[in-house]
Amino acid sequence: MFEQWVLTGIMFALVGCLFGSRINPAWIFVGAITTAYLAGLIGLESMLINYANSSLITLVLLVLTSIAVEKTTLIQHFARSLGNGSLFRSILKLGLSTATLSSFTNNTAVVASLIGAVKDSQKHSPSKLLLPLSYTAILGGTLTLIGTSTNLIVNGFAIEAGMQPFGFFDFTLIGIAVVIAGLITILITVKYLPDNGVKSQEVVPFYLEGKVQAGSKLIGRSVEENGLRDLKSLFLAEIIRGDRRISAVTPQEEILKGDILLFVGDIQSVPLLQRFDGLKVVHDKHEKDVNHLVEVVVSQSSKYLGKTIKEIRFREQYHAAVIAIRRGHDRLQGGLGKVQLQAGDSLILAPSPQFYELPNLKREFVYISGVDLQTHLAPKQSNFVMASFLSVISLSIFEVLPLVKSLLVLLVVYVLTGMVKIHEIKRRFPLELLAVVGSAIGLAKLMIDTGLASQISSGLFALLGDLGPYGALIAIFFMTLLFTEVITNNAAAALSFPIAYALAVGFNVNPMPFVMAVAFGASASFISPFGYQTNLMVYSAGNYRPRDYVVMGLPLSLVYSATVLTILPLVFPF
Repeated sequence: MFEQWVLTGIMFALVGCLFGSRINPAWIFVGAITTAYLAGLIGLESMLINYANSSLITLVLLVLTSIAVEKTTLIQHFARSLGNGSLFRSILKLGLSTATLSSFTNNTAVVASLIGAVKDSQKHSPSKLLLPLSYTAILGGTLTLIGTSTNLIVNGFAIEAGMQPFGFFDFTLIGIAVVIAGLITILITVKYLPDNGVKSQEVVPFYLEGKVQAGSKLIGRSVEENGLRDLKSLFLAEIIRGDRRISAVTPQEEILKGDILLFVGDIQSVPLLQRFDGLKVVHDKHEKDVNHLVEVVVSQSSKYLGKTIKEIRFREQYHAAVIAIRRGHDRLQGGLGKVQLQAGDSLILAPSPQFYELPNLKREFVYISGVDLQTHLAPKQSNFVMASFLSVISLSIFEVLPLVKSLLVLLVVYVLTGMVKIHEIKRRFPLELLAVVGSAIGLAKLMIDTGLASQISSGLFALLGDLGPYGALIAIFFMTLLFTEVITNNAAAALSFPIAYALAVGFNVNPMPFVMAVAFGASASFISPFGYQTNLMVYSAGNYRPRDYVVMGLPLSLVYSATVLTILPLVFPF
């Protein structure tokens, strides 16, 4: 009984920290399992062995081998094939392509690769296409066991609970129905998305900064005389002069030495600023010519949220200069160094070579361009990578060789042939995912071993018993869906699985439908730009507001839920 009380306290603290703090979930889960170890609830060997779970190791290897897959020309081929047909046809082609790719490779890489093609569309506004791109990538992840990390994680929980491992296509029947229903919903609701075309007056693209150097020919002349009022795709919004900020700049305003000129406009217009004598694109008093630009989006898990570029010493920390910032429709004020970072901010960086070797990029940023996708393999190498990757998947499907063994061999081959670099493995190694899932597996086993799971089962059975197994299934699904909108999808699965499994035991029914409800519920992040990283990636790129996610995401979430809850008991009976 004492162990149950201690573990209950640990779990309450874990849930409270996940919902009520900005602490990284990895630290929270590791802290919880460490506390359990210090309290004598679990031995050191028993705690550490959870991080060697076969499904978790498979997930890690899948992430690392996907580095080579992301470099192939396959995704770029899909991007070029999108075409410029009608909006209906473009979304249909985009959705089916994205869902197919996301079913066997990293959906973040898929979205990152296709964003450029969507933004370059000459016929349709990117705001009409980017949110459907993100949503269909999420939907496509539900098609297979490896389509999303959540499916593999839930598989790991199931194995530890004594269930049979999932098959590669156990998710597919429900996943196909979800993709079809979701795509129909997207096609119906796309008309309600804003049309933020490049010529829209409401668009506030990037926030650029240039400093007037000593000896510049701009000094002593007015804004109009210098031609700063008639720049293509750029608007002079403010002038920072010492501690003074001059807004609503008039054509007669005289330019002085040391003035910082703040522009709003298209990032592709940056070369225009370089044509002016003595005007340098800068960041936090550091001058930087722009040759190669990288676009990144600030992650929801970044430890720098709420801090300014200057406070975090961005240039020193990341060996890159921030030359532009965009934040949806919000108008930014003041110098770049004074902007407080928020999740979803899009930063344009002028990086040094050391930038790409930093180990913590994945945690701080969601990549859009120039980072993991800047180098593509040659056609022969691309064909080899795709053939070998699909062969490994096929061997697993037909149970010839376990996926974990074949992926390990494949990763070694990719490293030896130079298709995956050691520094890429260091940077992309999913340490936080390993920490969350390994810790969560240990906590779930503790809940079962201490009898806490049985106590939860009894309490939930008393609360939901009159609803029957199906009513309890609905409750578990929506609980997981709510968790995944508020915290990360993997953390949502970790919290919901022990409760779902305990309910199945309490009702004395097949636990498979309850476990599947957790998997599909954890993949249902549509209503918030911050619930899933692909949603965050398109936030600034599509110039969206949070309400745009509700307009399309709420109907999609309802249709998704109805589809899953209708078909799930048919495919996996109680």
